[in-house]
Amino acid sequence: MPPLSRTLISRRSSLILVLGLLIVATGCTRAPALNFVLVQRPQVMMQPSDGATDVNPVDRIWIAVRGGAFNAVGLTSPAGKAIIGQLSADRTTWTVGEPLGYDKTYTWSGTAVDSDGVQSPVSGSFHTLKPGEQISAKLNVTDNATYGIAMPVALTFSSPIRDKVAVERSLSIHTSVPTEGSWAWLDDTTVHWRPKNYFTPNTDVTVAARLYGLSMGNGAYGREDLTAKFTIGRSYVLKGDTQTHRLKGYADGVQVADYAASYGLDSDPRRATHSGTHVVMAKFPTFFMTNPKFDYYNVETRWAVQVSNNGEFVHSAPWSVGQQGRRNVSHGCVNLSPSAAKAVFNAVLPGDPVEITGSAQQLGSQDGDYFDWTVPWDVWVTKSAMHN
Repeated sequence: MPPLSRTLISRRSSLILVLGLLIVATGCTRAPALNFVLVQRPQVMMQPSDGATDVNPVDRIWIAVRGGAFNAVGLTSPAGKAIIGQLSADRTTWTVGEPLGYDKTYTWSGTAVDSDGVQSPVSGSFHTLKPGEQISAKLNVTDNATYGIAMPVALTFSSPIRDKVAVERSLSIHTSVPTEGSWAWLDDTTVHWRPKNYFTPNTDVTVAARLYGLSMGNGAYGREDLTAKFTIGRSYVLKGDTQTHRLKGYADGVQVADYAASYGLDSDPRRATHSGTHVVMAKFPTFFMTNPKFDYYNVETRWAVQVSNNGEFVHSAPWSVGQQGRRNVSHGCVNLSPSAAKAVFNAVLPGDPVEITGSAQQLGSQDGDYFDWTVPWDVWVTKSAMHN
């Protein structure tokens, strides 16, 4: 039962007067003896106290009685909705069982009864805090999906986060196979988690972001919790070399494919395909490409696999089949024949690594979302808000 130091909202005391017996002795009398016995009716306690304000809606909220039990007890919202809760087996404690809302007044009601059957009303109320701002977040992974072994977990917030330590403490990653990993803040609105090395195939991953009711600094609070459960699939890695003009596929470390390719034009840094570990981000059976810098608009491509946010795709390019395997002529993409591009499209999953070597231009933070694997591990861990 919660401590007695909590606020009493219902207390009834009665004073019972017991008259002493008049004892008569020979030749004298004795004055009546008055005995006072204090009988306390049920004491009702609550957390938070009656009239409290700025209550966090995810705090543990309860009401309890000593010297009796609840006949009935409940908490209601301003709209009169009964809040879900749990009454203890001995009917002495009732605990809120769901998150409450921001900036709302909640009201207690019910009755408590003592051992003599005397009932006492239960009443009281409190008001939850009003955030100065509610910050939402988006996850890049979804329930029941399957991803490749290089898939990072990314959270993107709707506003800059001031208290990154508090937010990071609210985040958790659980893996079915022991996996060393770390969160890293890439900027004030983005935090990623990745393992030190690629995931072990067939690992089950659960991510949870307990953000609702969390103070994020400067009066901002989280809008809602986020969770996702997904699976890491088989090991499949694409390895491209801009100097040999080949793109090879490896399943569980064994080469299973070898395609002639044309990469970005080496002589123009703006067109060069970047060296580094890319990650498959998305796949499109048909994709229309536009690049005003090079004066092309809505060029239709087939079997397009996005591998960065700087415009790099692996895709079908029937117009450059003659150069594939021989020269680099693209605007940064990996050009393949229609049959090779379709084979790659069918083979890869979002999260598969695409390791490119041979180019003088390096993949990095300037290339968008999934540059995680270009950051050395000893540098990556320093980007955690928890790093000392």
